[in-house]
Amino acid sequence: MEAKKTLFQGDLESLTFVLVTDCGSTTTKALAFERRDDGWHQSFRGEAPTTVEEPVADVTVGVLNAFSEIQEVSGRRILNEAEAPPFLVREEGEVGSDLYLSTSSAGGGLQMMVSGIVHEMSVESAERAALGAGAIVLEAFSADDERDEHEIIERIRHLRPDIVLMAGGTDGGASEHVTEMAEMIVAADPRPRFGKTLRLPLIFAGNSAAAESVEEIFRDRAQISVVPNVRQTLSEENLRPAREAIHDFFLKHVMSHSPGYDKLLSWTPVPVMPTPAAVGDIVQEYAEQNKLSVLCADIGGATTDVFSVFSNEEGEQIFNRTVSANLGMSYSIANVLVEAGAANISRWLADPLTEHEVRDRLRNKMIRPTSIPQTVDDLILEQAVCREALRLSLDHHRSLAVGLSGAQRQRGIADIFSQSASRYELVDLLKLDVVIGSGGVLSHAPNRLQAALMMLEGFGLQGITQLTVDSIFMMPHLGVFSSVHPEAATEIFSRDCLVNIAHSIVPIFPPKKSIRKLCRVTFEKKEVKELLRGEFSLHQEFAHQEGILEVEPLSPSVDVGNGPGRAVQKHVTLGGFGLILDGRNRPQEWTEDSHIQQQKLFESLQLYSSEAP
Repeated sequence: MEAKKTLFQGDLESLTFVLVTDCGSTTTKALAFERRDDGWHQSFRGEAPTTVEEPVADVTVGVLNAFSEIQEVSGRRILNEAEAPPFLVREEGEVGSDLYLSTSSAGGGLQMMVSGIVHEMSVESAERAALGAGAIVLEAFSADDERDEHEIIERIRHLRPDIVLMAGGTDGGASEHVTEMAEMIVAADPRPRFGKTLRLPLIFAGNSAAAESVEEIFRDRAQISVVPNVRQTLSEENLRPAREAIHDFFLKHVMSHSPGYDKLLSWTPVPVMPTPAAVGDIVQEYAEQNKLSVLCADIGGATTDVFSVFSNEEGEQIFNRTVSANLGMSYSIANVLVEAGAANISRWLADPLTEHEVRDRLRNKMIRPTSIPQTVDDLILEQAVCREALRLSLDHHRSLAVGLSGAQRQRGIADIFSQSASRYELVDLLKLDVVIGSGGVLSHAPNRLQAALMMLEGFGLQGITQLTVDSIFMMPHLGVFSSVHPEAATEIFSRDCLVNIAHSIVPIFPPKKSIRKLCRVTFEKKEVKELLRGEFSLHQEFAHQEGILEVEPLSPSVDVGNGPGRAVQKHVTLGGFGLILDGRNRPQEWTEDSHIQQQKLFESLQLYSSEAP
């Protein structure tokens, strides 16, 4: 994992009250983090409409409105309208704030274009660098692109990226293809999204031998920054310099041209971070401090972000982030329908709907994106869509979250033409420790068990996994706070942000094997259950208990996370719903009509009942 820099140069011991905002596209959310006798806590919250658009066109107005709400509910004087800046009153006693920090995704967030030579090598590395820096990748181009050159030029010409990231070639290799790609971009002449007179911000992170030629090509066309190669050799990836350059350009060229951000930047000693980058930082920090494999999904109205931290072949923790820009719960809900298909959505419903009924209901949601479910049937349908959005987003994430095999591995002739031979998938659900759900459909589900089931079935979880959700969407705030005070941020993250729902146990076995008894589950030497094939059971009697969980396979073909036939023993702290035992295998086996199976499941869990646990 990349080393984290501490961006705040002040005295951490002097911090007792910190204000943090996340300036979203529609809402600015302000949180207060406070140090008390027993440690750090999230104490107060305020919200206000984001004011980056006309007629206000000043993001700081929304920020101050959110501060006003915190001031009102806390009774603590924060605003100081007689002076500039109009807040952060630094006096003794219960007034003011010691520090102000912010993240932002207003104005559509950070949007980038990337290019390289080979799609499965330099382009994917460039994508991982851009995504890890919090960007949405508008388009990725490569020299081996199947499209004709004139088609690529036409597509680039119509993009309005904030930043372009160019990669390509290993250091010391041939540079012709790199310069050809640079000339193609110059011919397309893409214009930046902000600033009519601004030259296009471009980062070159490719073959160092081509750097001088690329600088010459873009000399009068772009503001160029040359950083070390993201793919110095076939088996090495170095993403950090490119990510730092992206953050630098984001502040200088994206934030500085957004209404009011110049004032906002002057209020904080720490750079404003893109919201997704901040979420990624707190996920990384939490995984590193606790030595855990983590999978996190933030599912919004238009996009779904997936973050993961898994160990590579060398045991090093590797962070990855992907954006499924067409998979969301409101604006993009019709895209989920198209990609998943009505049949895949319908299988999660208790009451069967025709394909036309599914399409009509989801199209109504798309044209009324801010509406929320008004009936139980609408809620079940929305949560069915969430399962499919999570499944598709994880498939996309797994395709990019790959490790690079060591250079010493013997390579054949075919490997020269197939770069995928040196790649391996990092995401291993049997090794996953914690899954985190965020976004309205998960964080604000009427019943936390509904959120757990959406993640369990949507992600197709395997083995033993802790299921959690972000309580009030404070992960962006904690991410930027972690750049200042990592220990305090992870303390608040574990204490106030993560809601521990349950631990799921999902044995995996060959579907063609005639296995009936899957595993025996014990907690603190007390038998919980012998799980049978196709069974699903909830054991809330163990809620909030801490102890040793042991899962013993009852067949040599059953894998619960430690290899076929091998038992797993873990020290766990169980959540509010205790243990979830799922014997439906992965991919999930449907033992009867899917609607009947789901209806029985929902009824047994009282999942949509007013008497739900």
